[in-house]
Amino acid sequence: MHKILIIAAIVLSLAACTMTQQGAAVGAGAGAVVGAVTTGSVVGTAVGAGIGGVVGAAASNLLGKRAGYFDQCVYQRANGSRYYDTCPKG
Repeated sequence: MHKILIIAAIVLSLAACTMTQQGAAVGAGAGAVVGAVTTGSVVGTAVGAGIGGVVGAAASNLLGKRAGYFDQCVYQRANGSRYYDTCPKG
């Protein structure tokens, strides 16, 4: 039961973040897991989290942007149609 509550708290906390912040969090988590598995040390986990956070933030900052517009993002509706709108601040 505790695991479900922890996962729910993490998911809900990411819901209020911008795409860049979400990408950084997901990248840091994935990097930490990869670093821990490959090195088996705390230092490897920290380095993996740092690298994953930077790569995740950079990737999510670029993905979903409208080409030629610095403040326009691509969004997708539940029915699959896409539209352009101003990117969230942050």
